[in-house]
Amino acid sequence: MNKIVKNTIILTAITLISGIALGGVYEITKAPIAQAQEDAKQEAYKEVFQDADEFKALDVDEKEAAQAVKDAGVDGAVINEAAEAQKGGETIGYVVTATDKNGYGGDIQLSVGIQSDGTVTGISILSISETAGLGMNADTPEFKKQYADKKTEQFYVDKDGGEGEQIDSISGATITTRAVTGAVNASLGYYQNVLGGSADE
Repeated sequence: MNKIVKNTIILTAITLISGIALGGVYEITKAPIAQAQEDAKQEAYKEVFQDADEFKALDVDEKEAAQAVKDAGVDGAVINEAAEAQKGGETIGYVVTATDKNGYGGDIQLSVGIQSDGTVTGISILSISETAGLGMNADTPEFKKQYADKKTEQFYVDKDGGEGEQIDSISGATITTRAVTGAVNASLGYYQNVLGGSADE
């Protein structure tokens, strides 16, 4: 047999076997990975809305969400997911997940708990790649608690001024502070304009 043909057959066989093996590994690990992601999401929801005993996923219309974010005056943020926070079968608020693309190190994704009266119960950062010792301080309890237990239509960063509740910027990481606040305000905008909530209720 021609050596080139033989080598081609061998390489093709190896490729096929490798492909089948990788496909099998993917199928085996797909469910556990999906479950781990779901568990992490539920943990984040529980962190921002401790009174809830169940979270019911809601459909998010991309166009509707984009308009709500725009109406909230937020640029560079998108709504990823939303869920009803329930207790004993009754809806007591919502959890909205948003991503702001203006972080110093890239996208910052977080979940925001919002009671039915518009009070923010807290935030949980799901994804962040900011500078260690600076922007990464956004994921500390000291910083995140600034958003908790506040009933407002929006937050603003101290260095920028504005209306609503003031957020003290992280030293040396104003860009990160703006991105986190942008994601929170996008979530509030979605709550106010789509989920039918109002901070004035």
